[in-house]
Amino acid sequence: MWFFIHRQQQLDYMKQLLTVCICFISMGIYAQNTGTRLYHPDADAEKDIAAAIQQAKAENKYVLLMGGGNWCSWCLEFDRVSKTDPKIDSVLKAGFIVYHLNWSKENENKKTYARYGYAQRFGFPVFIILNEKGERIHTQNSEYLEDGKKSYNPAQVQAFLEMWSPNALNPKMYGD
Repeated sequence: MWFFIHRQQQLDYMKQLLTVCICFISMGIYAQNTGTRLYHPDADAEKDIAAAIQQAKAENKYVLLMGGGNWCSWCLEFDRVSKTDPKIDSVLKAGFIVYHLNWSKENENKKTYARYGYAQRFGFPVFIILNEKGERIHTQNSEYLEDGKKSYNPAQVQAFLEMWSPNALNPKMYGD
């Protein structure tokens, strides 16, 4: 009798495990099928960043390079948070031209990452801020913006973006 009860518990556990696995696989397929492709391995990063710098200069903004890849769950999560939190979305739109700098097995963009101080050393995502001249003024390890193991802390993300926006260096902000 004990053997059959124990066997039934094992089967129940295996069914639960299988259900969880199917859910994760389905989420991955869903993400691929919905076109969630922030990063483009075939893009010419140098050309695209030069265009982003030109646009930033024309609009009095900075460039925010978001290093990572479509394989990176934290990269996708940052994009979700930044688009769904109105304050973060507002800061991004007001102060930055955003470019998703790919790092994947198809294209590591080694030359570009080297140009910006090997930012990949911090892991992914990594944020590189360029001023309107295209000069790197800050590299941010995203770990410091996380809130536990599931998402980002919106207040920390907003503060980071505000502290490195062009407006942060406006003397009028400080009564000068």
